[in-house]
Amino acid sequence: MIKGLAITPPILGRISIGKMVEKNSKRLPEKDDQFTITSQIQNKDGWVKHPLDEQLRANAPNQKLRTIPVRMIFNDPELNLRAEYSLFDRQTGRPVCVGDGETCQRLTQQGIEQHPCPSPDLCQLAQGGNCKPYGRLHVNLDESDELGTFIFRTTGFNSIRTLAARLSYYHAASGGLLSCLPLQLTLRGKSTTQSYRQPVYYVDLTLREGVSLNDAIVQAKQIDEQSKAAGFYQEALDHVARQGYGNARFEVNAEEGLDAVEEFYVDAGEKLEQGQDLTHVQDIQKGLQQSVRVVN
Repeated sequence: MIKGLAITPPILGRISIGKMVEKNSKRLPEKDDQFTITSQIQNKDGWVKHPLDEQLRANAPNQKLRTIPVRMIFNDPELNLRAEYSLFDRQTGRPVCVGDGETCQRLTQQGIEQHPCPSPDLCQLAQGGNCKPYGRLHVNLDESDELGTFIFRTTGFNSIRTLAARLSYYHAASGGLLSCLPLQLTLRGKSTTQSYRQPVYYVDLTLREGVSLNDAIVQAKQIDEQSKAAGFYQEALDHVARQGYGNARFEVNAEEGLDAVEEFYVDAGEKLEQGQDLTHVQDIQKGLQQSVRVVN
């Protein structure tokens, strides 16, 4: 295996609650009140919709896609949802600093170094909105490819916190049979003072409509028994996935990083146009010592 290459679940498409639009000759993200399922192909109008989008939308109220039936491919919650604080180089999309609130990996002129991670609010390097929580949820939608996933990416605390809680709770309640539960992604909205009372949307994970938790657990046990009888080894799958994630210091590559910068790091992107970019490696070197002093 090539060292330094993160082996992540195969991605068949994307799930989003927004899109990129052209405004004043700039590409800017625009939020939406429904899901959109796309392929991994873009054209001049944006991401091309996946055939599953039309299929699911046809049965949705007012053709607004606000629930998506999904299945997890791993039992371990942390293999399905990946999340950490991430700071990207705006020009290359390469991760420069990735941390979990306790420790972080930083790209420096001497290579990748480990430092304390005090979270963006207390980190000198992260000031100006350059560092955000970056979550990636992998779910299975297409039963014809049981190990292929559609990825939902977000920098929203509401989605990350809710998804992490649900995955942990369902994992515990089902006795570790998370991959066997009938689940669905559900779009929810709420208003806060920070949103100026306007609705903000986030993603939740629930049991499918009409299925109680007890019934879901019974169903999960039956699926687990049938899978084991067929020779399927879920524990080995989780183990291999864990090894694949750990094969590289930085899980996100430059290609995904550029997409993330364009879609989620708009504020910092505007500062780049004003000559206030903080994410070039040379500039980061100047702030490293200050950041370490703040942490200590």
